[in-house]
Amino acid sequence: MAEKKIVNDTETSHELAKMIAELALEKKAEDIVVMDVSKLAGFTDFFVIATGNSDTHIKTLADYIEDELSQYKVKVWHKEGYANLKWILMDYVDVVVHIFDTETRDYYDLETLWADAEKIIVRDE
Repeated sequence: MAEKKIVNDTETSHELAKMIAELALEKKAEDIVVMDVSKLAGFTDFFVIATGNSDTHIKTLADYIEDELSQYKVKVWHKEGYANLKWILMDYVDVVVHIFDTETRDYYDLETLWADAEKIIVRDE
């Protein structure tokens, strides 16, 4: 693949969010949602939220996203949640990725908490 540099602007961060959602889809993540929080949050432009069906699946999703993006010189700024694998958060500054197990996603319910954000549901066609 051609080398690609991600810069800080909303259009490019939207492309990064879509790319992350597609990568999650490739590894069979469930209920993938891209949320545009750029007008609501001062700390990021987009959330990508996905559900894994087991601890192993959640870790695999996070590792795959990080590995694939590193090929484009896109590095994760901060990540957490590997200790318990119920909710892995990966901060790419303009895009924050949340990979949950079902119970934890239902409990924190980010989609309702950020209900004013525009949402894009990502599915296999």
